[in-house]
Amino acid sequence: MKCLVTGGVGFVGTNLIKRLLKDGHDVVSVDNYSTGKKENHQEDCQYYDFDVSSKTNMFLSDVSSSTYESHGWKKKKYDIIFHLAALARIQPSLKRPSKTIYNNFISTLNVLEYARNMKAKVIYSGSSTFHHGLYGSPYAWSKYGGEQLCKLYSKVYGVSTAIARFYNVYGPHQLEDGEYATVIGIFEKQFRNNESFTIVGDGEQRRDFTHIDDIVDALVLMSKKEFKGEKFELGRGKNYSINEVAAMFGNNPYHSRIYLPQRSGEYPFTLADNTFVKKTLGWNPPGSLKDYIKKIVNDKN
Repeated sequence: MKCLVTGGVGFVGTNLIKRLLKDGHDVVSVDNYSTGKKENHQEDCQYYDFDVSSKTNMFLSDVSSSTYESHGWKKKKYDIIFHLAALARIQPSLKRPSKTIYNNFISTLNVLEYARNMKAKVIYSGSSTFHHGLYGSPYAWSKYGGEQLCKLYSKVYGVSTAIARFYNVYGPHQLEDGEYATVIGIFEKQFRNNESFTIVGDGEQRRDFTHIDDIVDALVLMSKKEFKGEKFELGRGKNYSINEVAAMFGNNPYHSRIYLPQRSGEYPFTLADNTFVKKTLGWNPPGSLKDYIKKIVNDKN
């Protein structure tokens, strides 16, 4: 299978590419490297520096030799596109709404139009923010807008699309720094450095955490079928409060907690109903957050 992964040097993209290569597929990555890292490059994957929200027409076949280095991926024929590229997180979207909406919506439109011309399947990375108010943040709206585009292209043009809604993904290659860092990534770094855990609000907000290996398993299973905009809730179906997560790292003088002011756009809980994905794909995520953190603690000790 010939695969194109947008956002291929990011957290989910890197782990997915590792799996696709291991399974013997041909893989190409396009990424603008705004948050992804070149050190995430994997041998045997071809990488191109390209912004899929660019005004440049993605599906033009004519590519001049002068721009082939960054656009050569267009010459290839793909069976499937994993569209993972996006500006993630609620807080950055509140600061830069126009940038978030434009990037996430237009990139998805470009990918779908490219897939229509390529006759390729598309798996789109949605977001669990759908369940907590589409107008709670530009990020939530932009990701739902992408879902609607997928359904449109399936209904009108027959493009096979599937929507993968991620729930607080954690694991290798997660971001630990900056405004796009994950909760678990932040805690891991603070734990390694013997720093206090920083917790937003009272820490009683609950999140459904999903290990990256389980996410990748689901994406691979989704790639084997044809869909028409179906939605797959990729969460474990179990949630923890942020205070409970902090406690999993153990109690010692180094790991006191600093509580930060509550932020706008946040919501009290996430909890996936993964009944459909289990029934449709036979997906049963084994990843345990407790076991993951326990290993981190044991490795340090």
